Amino acid sequence: MPHPWIPNSYIKERLMGEIGVSSILELFSDVPGELLLSGDPRVGYGRPLTEYQLVRLFNDLMERNSYAYRLPPFLGGGVCLHHVPSVVKHIASRSEFYTAYTPYQPEVTQGLTQALFEYQSLVADLYGVDVVNASVYNGSTATAEAVRLAVRVTRRSSVVLSRSVHPEIAEVVRTWSEPVGIAVDVAGYDGETGRVDLGDLEDRVRKLQPAAVVVQTPNFFGVVEQDLEEVSRVAHESGSLVIVYEDPVFTGVLEAPGKLGADVVVGDTSSVGSGLNFGGPSAGILGIRDPDGRLLRQLPGRLIGYTKTADGEEEGYIMVLQTREQHIRRERATSNITTNSSLEAVKAAVHLTLLGSRGLRKLGEAIAGRTEFLLERLRSAGLEPHFEKGVHLREVLFRHPRIGDLRDFLRNRGVYIGPLVGRFYPELRDCGLVCVTEVHSREDIEALAGLVREFLGVDAP
Repeated sequence: MPHPWIPNSYIKERLMGEIGVSSILELFSDVPGELLLSGDPRVGYGRPLTEYQLVRLFNDLMERNSYAYRLPPFLGGGVCLHHVPSVVKHIASRSEFYTAYTPYQPEVTQGLTQALFEYQSLVADLYGVDVVNASVYNGSTATAEAVRLAVRVTRRSSVVLSRSVHPEIAEVVRTWSEPVGIAVDVAGYDGETGRVDLGDLEDRVRKLQPAAVVVQTPNFFGVVEQDLEEVSRVAHESGSLVIVYEDPVFTGVLEAPGKLGADVVVGDTSSVGSGLNFGGPSAGILGIRDPDGRLLRQLPGRLIGYTKTADGEEEGYIMVLQTREQHIRRERATSNITTNSSLEAVKAAVHLTLLGSRGLRKLGEAIAGRTEFLLERLRSAGLEPHFEKGVHLREVLFRHPRIGDLRDFLRNRGVYIGPLVGRFYPELRDCGLVCVTEVHSREDIEALAGLVREFLGVDAP
C-alpha cells in the first residue's frame, strides 16, 4: 500500500535498487535452476494454509481425544473475535515500542515517532479524513472526545445521538457531557431497517441546532447505516458537525465516512492488531476532515508531524500542536486523559500494513459473505432477523420468544452467542446478537445452525 508520506512503503524497491537487483529471485541466483520450485509444493493439504487455519488445524488434531468440540465464540456487541497475526505481537514486543511512552524527546525516539506517524497516515486514508491523532484511550472515549470537540468548535451546548449507537458508548458520552453542561438528545431507529430514523433525526436537529450528530455504522444492531450522506446533509444545513463511529475492519468494503460527509471519525482498534484481551486494551481512533482548519486546534491527543532539518538533508518526526494538559496548554488543554495507547496504535499500523489495501478488502468481503451465510442458515433453523430490511455486516440481531433459553442451551454445549439486548432496549427483550468474522468457517456456522435446530425442534432441510 504505497504512500507518499510513509517511507517504509517503498523500502523494498529502494533496497533492491541499491544492491542492483530487479527481483527478489536474483538474490538466489547461485542456486541451480533445477532445484528452484516453479510453484507451490504439493505437500500436506495441497494448498498453502493461512496462519489461523494452521492454528485451527493443530487445535483440532490435539482435541481428537475429546468428545466436546469447540467453536469460536459468536459473541458480538461491538467487540468481536478477529484473528491477529502473530507477527503483530512479535513486532510490538520490541523494546522500543513495548516500553515507550509519549515521545517527549523525539530526537531520541525517532523509530516510535515514525511508527505513530505511519499509523496516523494509514488510518486517515482509510477513513477519508485529513488528520488522525495517535491516539486516545478507546472507541468510547474517542466518541466522547469528539462530542466535546464539536461543542468547543460550534459553541453550542447539545448533541443528537442515534439510539442505534452502542449503548455503552452512548453512556460514556453522557458521563463526559453532563459535568460540562452538554445536553444529549436521542434520535430513534427505524423499526424495519434498524437504521437511524431520518425523520426523527431531522426534526430534532432543526429544533435543537446541536453541535453535532453522532451515528455508528454498522450500528449496535449490526446494520449498515446507508443514509450517511443524508444524515450529513441534515446536520450541515443546521451548522452541526457529523461524527461517525466505524470499526476500521469495515473500511475495506464500506465507503470512507469522510467521503460521505463526516467531519469527525471515531473507532477502536480492537479488530486490527489489539484483539480481545479480556476487554482491552485497544486504541481509540479520532480523526477530522478539516478543509477550513477550524477543527485542528481542538483535536485532542498526540499529533506527530513530519519535517526536515534546516539544511534539508535529513527527515524527522516530531510532536506538533501539543494541546494536552501535560504540555504548554495547562488548564486550557483540549483533553485531560493522558492514558497512552501508542502501543496499540503501533499494532494497528502493523496489522493494516500486513493486510494492505487488497487484504483489507478481502477481509471485509469474507466477513460480509459469512454474515449472509449466517442469516441463511439460522433462518432455515427457525430464527428470524429482527430487522428484516436492514443490511447486516458482522452482527445480526435475531429474535425468538425463548432467546434467553437458547443462549443457555448453547452455552451448556460450549457455544456462545449474545449479548441479549433487552437490558439496553426493553422493546427488544426477545432479541440477541450473533456475530461472525473471518475466524468462523462454513462448518462452524453449520454446527451453530444444527444446535439451534435441535433446540427449536426443527428438522434438517
